[in-house]
Amino acid sequence: MTFDAYLTLAVLAFVVAALVWNKIAADLVLMAALTMLIVFGVLEPAQALLGFANPGVITIATLYVIASALIETGAVSWLASILLGTPKSVARAQLRLFFPTAFLSAFTNNTTIVAMFIPAVQEWGDKLNYSTAKLLIPLSYAAILGGLCTLIGTSTNLIVDGLLQQQYDIHLGLFEIAAIGLPIALCGAVYLYFFADMLLPNRGGVATQVSEFREYCVEFTVVKNGGLDGKSIAHAGLRNLNSGYLMEIIRGDEVLVAIDPSWTLQTDDVLVFIGAPELATELRRNRGLIVADHDMAKLDIANNKRCIVEVVLGPEFPAIGQTIKDSKFRTRFNAVILSLSREGKRQPGKLGSLKFKVGDTLLIETSMEFVEQYRFRKDFLLVSPLNNSTLPNHDRAPAAMGILLLMIISTLTGLTSLLESAFLAAGALLATGCVNASKARRQIDLQVLIVIAASLALGVAMNESGAAKAIADMLMPESIASPMLGLIIVYLLTVVFTEVITNNAAAVLMFPIAQSYSDRMDVSIMPFAITIMIAASASFMTPLGYQTNLMVYGPGQYRYTDYIKIGFPLSVLVALITLTLVPHLWDF
Repeated sequence: MTFDAYLTLAVLAFVVAALVWNKIAADLVLMAALTMLIVFGVLEPAQALLGFANPGVITIATLYVIASALIETGAVSWLASILLGTPKSVARAQLRLFFPTAFLSAFTNNTTIVAMFIPAVQEWGDKLNYSTAKLLIPLSYAAILGGLCTLIGTSTNLIVDGLLQQQYDIHLGLFEIAAIGLPIALCGAVYLYFFADMLLPNRGGVATQVSEFREYCVEFTVVKNGGLDGKSIAHAGLRNLNSGYLMEIIRGDEVLVAIDPSWTLQTDDVLVFIGAPELATELRRNRGLIVADHDMAKLDIANNKRCIVEVVLGPEFPAIGQTIKDSKFRTRFNAVILSLSREGKRQPGKLGSLKFKVGDTLLIETSMEFVEQYRFRKDFLLVSPLNNSTLPNHDRAPAAMGILLLMIISTLTGLTSLLESAFLAAGALLATGCVNASKARRQIDLQVLIVIAASLALGVAMNESGAAKAIADMLMPESIASPMLGLIIVYLLTVVFTEVITNNAAAVLMFPIAQSYSDRMDVSIMPFAITIMIAASASFMTPLGYQTNLMVYGPGQYRYTDYIKIGFPLSVLVALITLTLVPHLWDF
């Protein structure tokens, strides 16, 4: 091997070790590797930066914009609420959860789907009285398996497609991998239906320990015909909230304490909640509740443009020493105070009678314009908007879903390429107001894009330096003359890489190795490319291999052993299906 090959292997070893160590951000690790390859002349700058122009990377960036529109319009949660229903058993609940999740994950970013579904599934589980731990791993697995059914279902598919375009001028169709992805997804659904309830633990979700957070008291009113009046507290999903608890109910002149979950809610009940800042956001998303503050209706901000913001009062705040009622806070700041916390504790008594002190933390409902205007003013020591606190603009949900459908049809019919369809859809979503430019920008995950683009450069270095050929010769020597045996080795190596680093990095690292082997054997790259797509996404045995697994790890109170127990048989099942069908669907 040449010096360039040895250096590339050393850089590769550094990348793998750093990603497994998991103490340094992945984008910093990959950019450091890219810098080394440029400085030592393994790659020319133009070669090193080629990944940033890869069609797969640009498509992923554009899909983030599309995903942001689905979030802003509430299209995903709107569709989920229609499809989930009220199943009569845990197994049926898991099945009802699987298909909407898998379907949506096939056409948009699966991490977005899981992020949107986690609070909805927690609330749904509470209403059905099913353990959250029985539902959240199936949610993650459904997103992973659904992503295998289309080219845009996961970033890994787009990355491998981009490599095929660059190296072989092969363009995969939107549903080309459905021939293997759909059988895997269906078999996965059957496996989860029969075994998930038995293999998953019966633990509840994480109940926020209010004492560890800034503690607030917020009041909400049950609205007439909002869906909660006439329901019990438990069936209304208010028994096991993620960020707090229901302390008391004010019903006319009567105050009900020592809350019983079987009590029935009535119109105009004032519900008093204690919890962390995120509690207000959680409750605002319930259409049966409104903030119990008459000033809220006078707030001159559209509902879908309101957000929850925490502010800390500074010494130059103009109303220090005044009561909230006398300060005319709403008129002065175009914001309504939901609660006041002092030294991390809620303050007893009527909110309007509390006097402001320096250092008080207020939870307010306002707009992002407030944040921009007062972030650097001396009135407040801190102005911090809560993540995802803006209510969805449900009126735009049909438009967002329609544009997504047109994108799919345009790609399927060949009228436009996938990248062109994504560009047009993103532009249409921005033009129709489904999402604004600033929110679309914030949704784009630059860290993921940098990791992918830098990983592609590492793949180029492996090819150019001969390192990929050396690895292929070592792992798949001349004695392995069977393409099928080589395919098995590629699958197993990809799965190992995926479980210990990341799916995208695993795909990028394995592609040049498989490419070198297929060239040596003089066989088609397609079976190997498709196998890498599936294996890189088939991460079920650890929470680290795939981002959606990590996202449900905390909310479901899971342990590593839970993933191994349910994930290992599923990994074996997916491997058997893949290695059986791929050689028949894509000839060597």
